[in-house]
Amino acid sequence: MPTSGVSAAAIAARLSTVGLSSRVEEHAGFTSVEAELPESLSAESWREVLEVVAEADRFGLHATSLNDRTLWAVVRKAVPATGDVGGPNYQR
Repeated sequence: MPTSGVSAAAIAARLSTVGLSSRVEEHAGFTSVEAELPESLSAESWREVLEVVAEADRFGLHATSLNDRTLWAVVRKAVPATGDVGGPNYQR
């Protein structure tokens, strides 16, 4: 398993200790973790969740008008080269 997969699996495992069911998916350039959030989550659980996803390269929350909330985190497979840090459309 690539390093990103190990990191993503660790994030998923820590989310499960908070009581969230998560899924890990491999993609070409990254590994993602997603977890459905319940309607109510204690302040202590939110702090733990934020500490966990802070280990990822990127994370966020997708919320819909139907009160569905999905937490996501991404771990990159490769570190970008110095010239590509801002991405292909980055202007200096």
